Amino acid sequence: MSIQALQVFMDGNSVPGVSVPVDLLKVARSIPKSRTRNNKGQPQTPSNAKLRLVLDGECCLDRLYGGYFSDWACGGQWNRMIQFLTIFIETSETAGLELAVFFNGSLEAPRRVEWINDQLDARLKVNNVLKHIASKGTPPPKIWWIPPASLKTSLRMALRYLNVTVLSSMDDHHQEVIAYCRENNYHGLIADDAEYAVFDPVRYFSSEQLKLTYKGSLDTKEYLIKEVLKGLNIPAERLCIFAALLGNYILSEHDLADFYKIINPSKNKMNVDQTVRSVANFVKDLPSIELDAVAQKVFGTITDARYWHFKQSVQYYVNGTKDGFLHYKPIKPKDSIQKDPCPSLASDLASTNDNDTNMETSRFASETEESEQESLNAYKEATANAKSTPQIIIEPPGLQGHGDADNIRLEDDHNNGHTVNGTHNLLISSCSSSSSSSATSPSHVTADSSKQTVNSTTIPTSVPEVMQTASERHQKGLMSPNIYQILVAGEIKLPVLLEDENHKEFPSIHIIYRPVRQMVYAILFNLHHRLYLATKSKEKGDTDKIEVPNVIIKEWIWSKANPYQTPQLVKAEQIGWGVPTIQRLWFGTGIDDKRRRLRGFLTCLKSDTPLMLNTSYVPQHLLVMACVLRYIMTFSDKVKILRRQELDAFIVQAFSPELMNAEYLQDLQVSLVTTRGVQLSSLFMAGVETALLANDACGAPIPWLMCCPWLYFDGKLFHHTLARATVAKNLLDLCGGYFERVVKVERMRKAILEGVNVVFARPPLPITQGIRVTAPQAIIPGACPMSERGLMRRPIPSRGGQLEIAGVVVGQWGANYGQPGRLPQPLQGPPRGRLPPQVTSIGGLKYGISRSFPNPLAGRGTFPGRGNGTQIAGRGKKTQMKVPTAIATMIKKATFRKIKDYEKKNGTGRSASDDVTSGLSYYRNTFANLNLTKEALYKSGQYVDALESGKGIESGQGDVPTSATHLTAQNSKL
Repeated sequence: MSIQALQVFMDGNSVPGVSVPVDLLKVARSIPKSRTRNNKGQPQTPSNAKLRLVLDGECCLDRLYGGYFSDWACGGQWNRMIQFLTIFIETSETAGLELAVFFNGSLEAPRRVEWINDQLDARLKVNNVLKHIASKGTPPPKIWWIPPASLKTSLRMALRYLNVTVLSSMDDHHQEVIAYCRENNYHGLIADDAEYAVFDPVRYFSSEQLKLTYKGSLDTKEYLIKEVLKGLNIPAERLCIFAALLGNYILSEHDLADFYKIINPSKNKMNVDQTVRSVANFVKDLPSIELDAVAQKVFGTITDARYWHFKQSVQYYVNGTKDGFLHYKPIKPKDSIQKDPCPSLASDLASTNDNDTNMETSRFASETEESEQESLNAYKEATANAKSTPQIIIEPPGLQGHGDADNIRLEDDHNNGHTVNGTHNLLISSCSSSSSSSATSPSHVTADSSKQTVNSTTIPTSVPEVMQTASERHQKGLMSPNIYQILVAGEIKLPVLLEDENHKEFPSIHIIYRPVRQMVYAILFNLHHRLYLATKSKEKGDTDKIEVPNVIIKEWIWSKANPYQTPQLVKAEQIGWGVPTIQRLWFGTGIDDKRRRLRGFLTCLKSDTPLMLNTSYVPQHLLVMACVLRYIMTFSDKVKILRRQELDAFIVQAFSPELMNAEYLQDLQVSLVTTRGVQLSSLFMAGVETALLANDACGAPIPWLMCCPWLYFDGKLFHHTLARATVAKNLLDLCGGYFERVVKVERMRKAILEGVNVVFARPPLPITQGIRVTAPQAIIPGACPMSERGLMRRPIPSRGGQLEIAGVVVGQWGANYGQPGRLPQPLQGPPRGRLPPQVTSIGGLKYGISRSFPNPLAGRGTFPGRGNGTQIAGRGKKTQMKVPTAIATMIKKATFRKIKDYEKKNGTGRSASDDVTSGLSYYRNTFANLNLTKEALYKSGQYVDALESGKGIESGQGDVPTSATHLTAQNSKL
């Protein structure tokens, strides 16, 4: 049992009145509007009083994403997310509701066991999701929902774009959230964690029940803590003791095993409601709330080691209450920062401009007014064709697209003296915050354990300027939280992703991007500069040698051999050229500093090539995407990852005009979801996350607005494009016949593959047993059910193909390119004069007599056995496949006519051996009259495995369709 049992108890109906439904927008409108008077005593207009709430983003990632979209497993529907958030924020602001969203950016070493258990539960969901997709080919149910890769980063950027206050915790997430709520006089808290209920906020709302309805209401439930205490019959001063005895990360369930035996002498298994009430009754009957007396009754003695954990647990909850908050002393991270023992690192700042000293510490030198305006214009240009038709129509009407509304909000904020993340006109500024105060966690007793973890790591210290900037940017949600964790603790946690652990086609996703992280570690700790100083000192023969630290970072990564049991020790690797110090990358204002920032980022992604910076080849808003795809292609030297059509699918969907059309993407139906497509989406979005980490480490050379994933990727559109890429005749066909789009795709592909030893992955061999169709498959309409395990009826493709029964080729049809002089016909829709498929061969003597043909010489059909050459009788039921009716009728009539002619000529006195020999000869003659050719053998890598994707892929897919002559030439070589 744990503290979350209290949350389950409140959500139940065992105590009436504990939770009541509320409409937050109606509550916001009911806030009294205070009136002020001017110097003459005349009343002025009412002030803009708002309902101000703190939202714990960790408790409602699915709510902020927009709900359980049916295709969340495809990689993330980011344009639908930004559309939902736009409507959500605009509706809230219209009603007078102001939100501050908190994300967990703390390492929380004491809570590592809880985090590991959550990740293991997520791993089980991942396995269930991939099994469902492999067997059904449809999106998984919402019960297995897990956050798509890079969801928290995308939410931070989206909320920042929408002018919402975004914050990130640094030490203890729960304590910092409640401290920020009390410190800034917020009216309440929206979360779904029982620890907040023990802290007793002003008002406590449920994040799990948060719903934006079509009626224009924001519905949720409010928990009344007073009613909880009344239902449990315990006084408020004993609530912290009650919570500690339920168990948490300090005092675990194992530590309380003996206590549970005391409150449950019958040893019968109790449900959540019974357990909560039993603990409440024990606390209510305590004669004293002195911790020594309570520990004596719970553990039998105060000398028990568990008593110290119990005392810690009680104090932790006291620190979060109103009375405890008033007595705590904030821990400021900059107070504990030690100066770098190497003075040469700090001396580099002397060469920068004097104006930098007046720059706000949370702002990079790259974030100038000019660069902010340029990136804003580029963002508007990239989203110029976006359709802002809202998915949810809110009453009253009149909500516009987010562009005009943002400008109005920014002007109001400027007039009211209130600023948020992002300055006027959505500039890319990171120097403003919604509060001048720092939301630091109270000084609780568990802080010592985290300090020990930090001090135990073997990482060099950083200069105060870097640590102060990293701390403030981290706290304001302006950078990747891993940056601060690396600098302070030398440790990061990497969550599980949607990838198959049993049948891997490529290594673990986190392992693929490890080389990027290793170079980031070297940049953050100035590894190159330290090596340079050590070399210079050695050349001069100084007696005091400068030792080069061995930078090793702990990475918590799940694997079968090590399921989060111990961290993997990863050594920093040099970037390969004279990269400047982290001070110059972050604060340098010279032209060379600007160029080196960008070069450092490109080098980490192995994308430091001329064409990558040519905007005619790679538009600015697609630079992150191009770098990630190029890194994946360069990694293919070790392991082949992407196939040709998959790379094209990534690029084509990025240039698709429908990428910004959220209404189109909402109605789009993906006929088949494949496990490979899901894993490729996770691979790409994890690469985006890693690229943003490298961008922040290098001083943000790419403006954050140009990094937003909704500018270049949508999971559902990618799956749809990938399905079309497997059947498209060429790139022009894949681009819908738009030649200008083909030019853009070709140029970007050229930039991605510039200087790369291109090695594409090959499709696997088909492994389906029994009947197998290895021809390219056309796209099935969304209403047609499909499965990855079996075969379905599909339209005959124009490229031709072959028909196999039980591994035996019984039919082959040639290419169907339509009538001469006519344009190529579409694969779907009306035939419009299309020629029927041209049959080139049926069956063959080499493979014996197929069961699809009647045998006039025996009462039961015969077919050759595998390996021994003997004839085996059988009826041919389930594995029998009928050939086209016209062909079967022709063969049957021709065969029986020749047999009758033979009988008339030679009589009826023949032996059984003569019957078989004569029958085979007539089959041979019949097939010879049909111009029998050698069957088309399967070529390795020509088609996609039907078991995996259900779609086919053409051999040598490119801009020019492969002709029938070329296909025959390929077959003849095999």
